[in-house]
Amino acid sequence: MTADTTEPEEHTAPPADRRREQRGWYFYDFACSVYSTSVLTVFLGPYLTSVAKAAADAEGFVHPLGIPVRAGSLFAYAVSASLVVAVFAMPLAGAVADRTGRKKPLLAASAYLGAAATTGMFFLEGQRYLLGAFLLIVANASFAVAMALYNAYLPQIAEPHERDAVSSRGWAFGYTSGALVLVLNLILYSGHESFGLSEGTAVRICLASAGLWWGAFALIPLRRLRDRRVQQHGEGSGSGSEGSVGGGWRQLMATLRDMRRHPLTLSFLLAYLVYNDGVQTVISQASIYGSEELGLDQTTLITAVLLVQVLAVVGALGMGRMARSYGAKRTILGSLAVWTLILAAGYFLPADAPVAFFCLAAAIGLVLGGSQALSRSLFSHLVPRGKEAEYFSAYEMSDRGLSWLGPLVFGLAYQLTGSYRDAIISLVIFFAAGFVLLARVPVRRAVAAAGNPVPERI
Repeated sequence: MTADTTEPEEHTAPPADRRREQRGWYFYDFACSVYSTSVLTVFLGPYLTSVAKAAADAEGFVHPLGIPVRAGSLFAYAVSASLVVAVFAMPLAGAVADRTGRKKPLLAASAYLGAAATTGMFFLEGQRYLLGAFLLIVANASFAVAMALYNAYLPQIAEPHERDAVSSRGWAFGYTSGALVLVLNLILYSGHESFGLSEGTAVRICLASAGLWWGAFALIPLRRLRDRRVQQHGEGSGSGSEGSVGGGWRQLMATLRDMRRHPLTLSFLLAYLVYNDGVQTVISQASIYGSEELGLDQTTLITAVLLVQVLAVVGALGMGRMARSYGAKRTILGSLAVWTLILAAGYFLPADAPVAFFCLAAAIGLVLGGSQALSRSLFSHLVPRGKEAEYFSAYEMSDRGLSWLGPLVFGLAYQLTGSYRDAIISLVIFFAAGFVLLARVPVRRAVAAAGNPVPERI
């Protein structure tokens, strides 16, 4: 087969067409963020923990595959396992996407697999903790793969000077949908008796509805985003294996060799891996900390996460504006300092004090969206053109695929000490180390080394 030598169709669309594609891109955040908020952050952790406790022995342990696991650690371990699975799936998906130029079919497959697994959580009841752990692993790994492919569109649909704003708007769309669905969840959960539902049934409906929402709104980006023809690079580009699994792995190996030629990009990825591991662990374990350590009820937790969603929209847009004046790197560094203070405050937070918990949630919301959005846009400047999906697979591995260490540390800390306070304070090291590593990255040199134009402020 002759290699396709058509030049990539990047940054050639008229502004109106580019804006239409950007609006479609925003809607994938709108679709999938409901999983992140309603499922991973609010309902599944406490609910799966309660299911595991119902199946636990007298000492409080369950025994998946004969391994003794404290019931309170099961959720953290399942999150960690899901991200290990994603480590193997994301590079392959990215390599195939860049080799064939067809990200949309892979995005659709991973999105709908995750949505189906999330919808299947309706059947999680009784002592079915193994079913819950399995569905969580499938849904979370699929979520990570889909996000890698989704993020890879950013440098193709936005000019360099647009990316901070476009990335921030995408996060804002996601947090808006998360807030909207959480309001509906709060109405259903708090009034479950008036709807003739048990508390457990209300939770299972909230879990399953997130999967239905994810699948329904994913149709919008899948209709508007365009696959782009690619110019093949490297050895074997004319082989008949193009687009095959074997070809995808060969392209992945070539990408890893290529990434060694961009050590400054790798330096940023290392910094991001470290500090974002802390961010993702705080997000996924916050509800368990609130319910098990602070004794807060589910309604309080939903309200707190709803507050996070609303303020995250403000934070994402506000930090996007700050980046115009101070640059993305300095703005992210400031957010990491705030994250460290948040964890310290969380360690000393008194039990049964919802107002203090709401104040902490407000602080999280103001830095959460901005730190994630600006990290994504900053990395987009460090990606060599034509390698977006593969490089963003590596980024997504840092974002979620390699964020297994934080949940593992959290779970082990609780298993060894029985204290969620000890578990939460252990995460400070991720933000402190990430701050130091990011501060050492010369981002302007990194952008130039990747062959991209250097923005005036970065």
